[in-house]
Amino acid sequence: MAKKIVRDLQVEGKTVLMRVDFNVPMQDGKITDDNRIVQALPTIKDVMNRGGKLVLFSHLGRIKKEEDKLGKSLQPVAKKLSEYLEHPVQFIPETRGEALENAINGLQNGDVLMFENTRFEDLDGKKESGNDPELGKYWASLGDVFVNDAFGTAHREHASNVGVAKYTDEVAAGYLLEKEIKFIGDAVDNPERPFIAILGGAKVGDKIGVIKNLLNKADKILIVGGMSYNFLKAQGYEIGTSICEEDKIELAKQLLNDADGKIELPVDLKVTKEFSNDAEARVAAYDDIKADEMGLDIGPKTIEKYTELLKDAKTVVWNGPAGVFEFPNFAVGTKGICQALADIDATTIIGGGDSAAAVISFAYADDVTHISTGGGASLNYLEGNVLPGIAAVDDK
Repeated sequence: MAKKIVRDLQVEGKTVLMRVDFNVPMQDGKITDDNRIVQALPTIKDVMNRGGKLVLFSHLGRIKKEEDKLGKSLQPVAKKLSEYLEHPVQFIPETRGEALENAINGLQNGDVLMFENTRFEDLDGKKESGNDPELGKYWASLGDVFVNDAFGTAHREHASNVGVAKYTDEVAAGYLLEKEIKFIGDAVDNPERPFIAILGGAKVGDKIGVIKNLLNKADKILIVGGMSYNFLKAQGYEIGTSICEEDKIELAKQLLNDADGKIELPVDLKVTKEFSNDAEARVAAYDDIKADEMGLDIGPKTIEKYTELLKDAKTVVWNGPAGVFEFPNFAVGTKGICQALADIDATTIIGGGDSAAAVISFAYADDVTHISTGGGASLNYLEGNVLPGIAAVDDK
């Protein structure tokens, strides 16, 4: 997929509109995880260093009513960004209007401005998330070129990505978006083999499209996490009170049938009688879960099995943890997969969301090739879908 990248743009003296993904977790007005800000720095610094006048915008959370705006201003993000850049970031607490326009007109080469949460526009009929054409056209009018570096929203057709792009003459991807296109796109479409996918998380329903697509692409699919129990139940095994989507049992049977041996399931699990870190737990074989037990992690034999399967892999995509990794006593499986990926010579891609959070929190971020910044977007990409935010970027 040959897309125009920010390096291909002449930016000196131009007003560069840049959609970033600064949808960062916040508590009491303070950012609790600034990874998305850090990931955007290469594109921002590049435009600054080449004399562009930078206008940044992002969403933060969902805004449906006036009270939702509380604690959702991007001002703390602008402040944190200015610390990383060691350069002032002018913040305009508006999404449109004279104050914003005057501030943009006053920018000098290398200056950075950020305006308010794009979702504040959703108070007036979902203008941002509904891709209102008037709003997209207005935002496009504020600059000369548009750079999209927000993979986290690439699967959405919003005014701040697709809308702006439609009304801007030159549209390029930022370096973060370029990485996502390269790693996830290439992993699915042109992987070095063996290609193994690890799929986990709570619901098989969320990953039906991914499993179906990867059955045609991957050499093996290793199932972990809550979705394991759908497949075990589909084979007639007792899963006790483990998480399960009853309406997806027939689908799980069909997927196993279509897989022709490509799908691998846990051989043992760590089970307990209550959803608690401190609950008494035991390791049970896949066919030995009691009616009053629930599985919260994969067991040691499964970790050993999957580690062996991964040993010769050349491309690995992992989306979804192996268990309730937020509980230390049930984080062993997820850590085991982290270690297995750290030990192999392969392109290893972590598909956003909880698996990304786990890799980072367990200090394995430097041991994998790429950590996606978009959970939903990476899932859509793994399904083989065309993402509107990427499609809107100019081809080379």
